[in-house]
Amino acid sequence: MDYTLFGHPESGHSYKVKLMLEVAQIPHHYQFIDIGLPRQARPEPFRSLSKFGEVPVLLHRGQAYVQSNAILLLLAEQTGRFGGESSARLARAREWLFWEANRLGLSLAHLRFARCFEPEAYPQGSLVWFERRFDADIERLEQELSDGRQFILDDQVSVADFSLCAYLFWADQAQVAVPGTVAAWLTRIRQLPGWAEPYTLLARTAEI
Repeated sequence: MDYTLFGHPESGHSYKVKLMLEVAQIPHHYQFIDIGLPRQARPEPFRSLSKFGEVPVLLHRGQAYVQSNAILLLLAEQTGRFGGESSARLARAREWLFWEANRLGLSLAHLRFARCFEPEAYPQGSLVWFERRFDADIERLEQELSDGRQFILDDQVSVADFSLCAYLFWADQAQVAVPGTVAAWLTRIRQLPGWAEPYTLLARTAEI
């Protein structure tokens, strides 16, 4: 197999990449990384490959790639699918990936982490800020999907969908509500061949 993905089942960023690999039916090896270990204690070759010490890492023909949205763009370009069909479609997808990193990938990820793992790590009042940010983010996504199209760019799934959906499958853990149009879009993603929930796709002993 040309691809190896290093990830963890609690990582929404790992899930984005794993979901694309599965839906695209790209053969790959999956390597579980225990992110509960200090970064310096994580195993090789992951420790040397991961520029920032984080999951996910995608290894392809000896070259390591990091940062989930950058990996999604790489896969779209390499496959010519899921946004990689043209430079114009990839540019539209890229806009959403940058938006996700600064919006949902910030607000929702922090709300989940605070409410499931380390609430004491957040200063008083910070969760209120993240809640307001999430409310604005999910409203924007609801508006975007309100014209009736099936997915973010058009009626075909793209890397924009893989990026934006990941943490929303943990909305209950973050204790936030998902409005109807966004919920219907998530249902369509669940119906894609190869879809499975994060804890299934990224299990310690996932079968590829």
